[in-house]
Amino acid sequence: MILIFGGTTEGRIAAETVDVAGKQFIYSTLGAPEQVETANGRVISGALDADGIAGLCRHEGVNLIVDAAHPFAAALHTAAVAAATAAGIPVVRFERRYPPRADGVTWCDDWDDALRRLEADNPSRLLVLSGVNTIARLKPYWERHPATIFRIINRHSSRKKALSEGVDASQLIYYDSTIADGHLFDCLRPDAIITKESGESGGFQAKVNAALCRGIKVYAVCRPALPAYSATVTGRHGLRRAIETLHPDFYPLRSGFTTGACATAAARAALSALLTADTSAAAVSFTLPDGERMQMPVCDIKLLSAHSARASAVKDRSDDPDILRGATITATVTLTDGDHIEFAAGEGVGHVTLPGIGLPIGAPAINRGPSDMIITNLRELYPAGGILVTLSVAGGEQLARLTFNPRLGIEGGVSIIGTSGIVTPYSHTAFVEALRREMQVAVAMGARQLVLSSGAKSERRVHQLYPDLPPQAFIHYGNAVGDALRCAADLGVESVVIAVMPGKAVKLAAGQLDTHSAISTLDRDFLRQTAIEAGCDSSLTDAIAGLNMASELTALPAELTAPLWQAIHHRILAHLKPIHPNVTLRLLV
Repeated sequence: MILIFGGTTEGRIAAETVDVAGKQFIYSTLGAPEQVETANGRVISGALDADGIAGLCRHEGVNLIVDAAHPFAAALHTAAVAAATAAGIPVVRFERRYPPRADGVTWCDDWDDALRRLEADNPSRLLVLSGVNTIARLKPYWERHPATIFRIINRHSSRKKALSEGVDASQLIYYDSTIADGHLFDCLRPDAIITKESGESGGFQAKVNAALCRGIKVYAVCRPALPAYSATVTGRHGLRRAIETLHPDFYPLRSGFTTGACATAAARAALSALLTADTSAAAVSFTLPDGERMQMPVCDIKLLSAHSARASAVKDRSDDPDILRGATITATVTLTDGDHIEFAAGEGVGHVTLPGIGLPIGAPAINRGPSDMIITNLRELYPAGGILVTLSVAGGEQLARLTFNPRLGIEGGVSIIGTSGIVTPYSHTAFVEALRREMQVAVAMGARQLVLSSGAKSERRVHQLYPDLPPQAFIHYGNAVGDALRCAADLGVESVVIAVMPGKAVKLAAGQLDTHSAISTLDRDFLRQTAIEAGCDSSLTDAIAGLNMASELTALPAELTAPLWQAIHHRILAHLKPIHPNVTLRLLV
């Protein structure tokens, strides 16, 4: 059993991450208004001290705690760690992401320090953005400054608490997510604001930026120090990996890192060693494309010269059947006289010899996602100047022969791939069950429409079309589009949007409802026959014979391929509609 302390954005993400395992957990909040809907979680509310937490853990058989509570809930943090330590239970801290502490802000160590600074500076019209619970802490100041204004949440308990402290109702304004901070400041015209260092999810930087650009003084109370946790994470991927380590039987399959993430960690470790002359690091911290910070073990860090260093990372053995599991990815970084970060293929990394995969012919087979991730991470350490990154994979040339790389025109080694940096473990049965659980969560939270996409890239595109849907409504089907639609049918989902990339679209049109490359490949004869039946120009049917990937069709003139795509669209719907006859189905290629 896992116990989550939530009531925050991080708490909701933690609940979603744990919920997909399909096992029961407890979600604890301070107040009932902060409850969340889950398929497998039981929500409890009310304050808990160390004894209360210990008793709950004993009674419920809790063997892992996730502390995703507000960073200023210091008493809860201390109590959770104390209770867990006494019981021998690991605690994972789901921490917020914080921007660097900016100049121009008056940073206060705690509330007593904030009071001293306010009394010394004596702002006449203070806007308090730190919540109802801090009104009492600032009472010595606002009692002498009746022009002080407090923004609180518009609910009965908050209003009651504020008024009980002696605040006049005219001093209260209520949080409205539709009103930008800058507009609020323009209306109220404070000469100072005070807020808590609440991190990205607390909108801290937006408040600070809006105030400073208007010449409004900013007081920020620093987040309190945290106790020692078993692990600290900043996102859903890190949380899952921490749970997989500390509670190994909770998830049916273990996640992992992509080759792109391993290359990023190795490159960052090599550059860090080059800049610091320190080769002792056993692990490196790096940033995923979604901004989450992760850690990965690294090895074989060596300084090769005054301008070059190398490091390696071993691709961990997740439960995904990846041919590169256990492979060693090495990055050599060399400082150059240029201004850009460039890439080269070392031993075991292939080169592109055919068009169609989005990389120029002759380029190293390093996909755009991993190269962008490497650039972002290296620029954090080395903001300007030229760098050559050479990636190698031990035994990569031999491993590539076991993949589809030769058919795609990638010769001499493997590809460095991975859009998100994280490998979601793939067992078809387990994957379909995970799909079903994700849909159950979405339905439990009131989603009447689901958007099914093959992965992160297609989801980013389609998300722009449905900005009002909750995050749980967006689900990745990977290759199992047929099974995903069957799950939606079983759950009675009324409306489904399926977003599919061109390659998978052609396979679906041919009736291949599992689009995994080990099961289905590009059928040129089918594609050519479809083009003929659609009345396409003979130049298109001739071009199809030379295709390596269906995505190459997108490089051809739209007026030439439009009838073909229309025919593909109709054929896909003809295969999918019988699976869920009562659904409103929209297909986006």
